[in-house]
Amino acid sequence: MIKKFAWSLVGVLLPLAVALPGKAETVLEKVARTGYLTVGTRLDMIPYAYVNDKQELSGYSIEVLNRLRTRLESELGKTITLQIVEAKDPGAKINLLKTGDIDIACDTQFTWERNKAVDFSTPYSISGIRLLAKKGSNLSTPESLIGKRIGVVKNSVAESAVKLLQPKADIVSNYTTAEEGIQALKEGKIDAIAGDTISLAGLTLLDNPANYELMPQDAVATYGIACMVPENNSGFLDELNYTIVKMMQEYVNNNPATVASIDQWFGAQGLVPLPPELIRSFFEFTIIEHAQIPPDSK
Repeated sequence: MIKKFAWSLVGVLLPLAVALPGKAETVLEKVARTGYLTVGTRLDMIPYAYVNDKQELSGYSIEVLNRLRTRLESELGKTITLQIVEAKDPGAKINLLKTGDIDIACDTQFTWERNKAVDFSTPYSISGIRLLAKKGSNLSTPESLIGKRIGVVKNSVAESAVKLLQPKADIVSNYTTAEEGIQALKEGKIDAIAGDTISLAGLTLLDNPANYELMPQDAVATYGIACMVPENNSGFLDELNYTIVKMMQEYVNNNPATVASIDQWFGAQGLVPLPPELIRSFFEFTIIEHAQIPPDSK
């Protein structure tokens, strides 16, 4: 059963029902007809998409989606409402995209295998694979992982990365979520869990960050975080990519509202602090890959 929610999304009330699209209908046609953009997301993925203390769905990915909603309203000339469908993992999101039950799903690592089933947007975040262990574990080198029990989500990018990093590590791959791995780490069943740096850092906020450390200093593997959309929706993908690049350019140009918005998650005092030079260089590279957008463009 598909779960739909009615959380306040930065002041927008999410409806509980939406008309189903016709099979031949594009996402833009469906949104224009119904006024709804249906989003598949987790509800507990700090700092990308999570329910804050005001019971609002917030996060960096939600910022991107709200900007997309605003752009679609301008392009289509009507009010657009985001409808949220809970989707726990990339596989579930892909299935919902293929059946037309959702129109978009973000905070997802690009892989070539996933790209066979859906289309990916321009990445709007950069992350990488690191190890989360208890403080003082000293698992910062490939040699230190020999014989260690390293938890991973089965068939994940992290599983492949750890195998390459240290083939003699004891990889425990019977977890379906990072939360399960962190619980196993707390119980002493594994020595560390390998996964997405930003997501692991966010999950420790639900416990006690002081009890953990992320290692090594540099990510084992680096990749982009992007949104997925159904295949053969180039018009919708164009609107999404324009929205992402415009947000990045506003940040690079020191637009106060955009800088403040992104800093609340990744700034020095944000939920998951990142070096500002890393954010800026990633944004600048992405902009160069596309084209600069005039400052006054909508």
